[in-house]
Amino acid sequence: MAVGETRFPAMPAIDGLRLGTAMAGIKTPCRRDLVVVEIPAGARVAGSFTRNAFCAAPVTLAKANLAACRAKGEGPRYLVINTGNANAGTGEVGLRDARATCAELARLAGVNEDGVLPFSTGVIGEPLPMERLLGGLPVALASLGADGEAWHQAGEGILTTDTRPKGASVTLALGERTVTINGISKGSGMIKPNMATMLAFVATDAAIEQELLDSLLRETVDRSFNCITVDGDTSTNDACMLIATGRGATVHGDEEIAVFRNGLQRIMTELAQAIVRDGEGATKFVTLQIEEAASREEALDVAFTVAHSPLVKTALYASDANWGRILAAVGRAPLADFDVSRVAIDLGDVRLVEHGGRATGYTEEDGSRVMGQEEITIRIALGRGEEVATVWTTDLSHDYVSINADYRS
Repeated sequence: MAVGETRFPAMPAIDGLRLGTAMAGIKTPCRRDLVVVEIPAGARVAGSFTRNAFCAAPVTLAKANLAACRAKGEGPRYLVINTGNANAGTGEVGLRDARATCAELARLAGVNEDGVLPFSTGVIGEPLPMERLLGGLPVALASLGADGEAWHQAGEGILTTDTRPKGASVTLALGERTVTINGISKGSGMIKPNMATMLAFVATDAAIEQELLDSLLRETVDRSFNCITVDGDTSTNDACMLIATGRGATVHGDEEIAVFRNGLQRIMTELAQAIVRDGEGATKFVTLQIEEAASREEALDVAFTVAHSPLVKTALYASDANWGRILAAVGRAPLADFDVSRVAIDLGDVRLVEHGGRATGYTEEDGSRVMGQEEITIRIALGRGEEVATVWTTDLSHDYVSINADYRS
């Protein structure tokens, strides 16, 4: 089940970057579950990782190897991603297995071991099936390609409970030259990033200085992946990587940086929204727009308080115009000196709340009409300032419970 007809786009090659996949049988036979990404020498790489204290072994090692590469003035040469097993909650054994994966890929590819960054997603607390994983590496390397099909297969190879691969692509004009940005993501449940289980891998042929690349990643992640939630759970394995191969136009000067930033934000937002649309058991795609806040932080506090309310989410699933649940969630958001008489709440084109109570002219029929739609916007004006924030979420259905009750089986 997924909301909307999001299709995997045609993707042009990113000069210098290749992707390969294998069916290693890590959890499910006869499906792509191992992905290798080859990065050219001289490329720059930025990363954003989960803040979960139980971060997975591959996250720990990826961060360490990325730092080691930077200390040597180099960039990583390979990413290796497996699905079906998160290699999280596995202690020293998990770190040993992550290192062994990097060492074997490094040996096969002829690069330094710390030039390989590992990523995993899937069941927590189980050891990696190392024989099958390592056996899939030569197959993935042999299949390396740069075209759209390679991107599509990589998008399939990183999925867990997702129902479809997720991708986005844009080509931007920078003066007389162009740059391309491609990205894939995965995530369906355990989605509330704090840097969704989510992984994202975005690449461009642009030439960008490392400091700017790091800054652009932080900025665009904050307004995309950090603004989505399915169930309020931050994964042990979240990561978003941004690769700039440097083979295309150079991004410099305020105007070109602005063009590139806008293009990158579009990619990140599309990938983040695709995760919400494919949320486990989702039947609704919900946009929460918070306006007139005193700060962006309090706007996000209100948005996530509403988005995480089981009562709001189940009302959305039932198409039940029980707007009092939304009002109650707004009222318990952690805001100091909150004057509720200044709050206005709209459900689509219907005014629900104003002046501290039900809006004049509101009817149950109007509320039910909007709640029955597949895509819903809830707009909340706090009357406290000029800051805004947008968060995207889902409803909560019977299928969400079923998927997660059966996940390990």
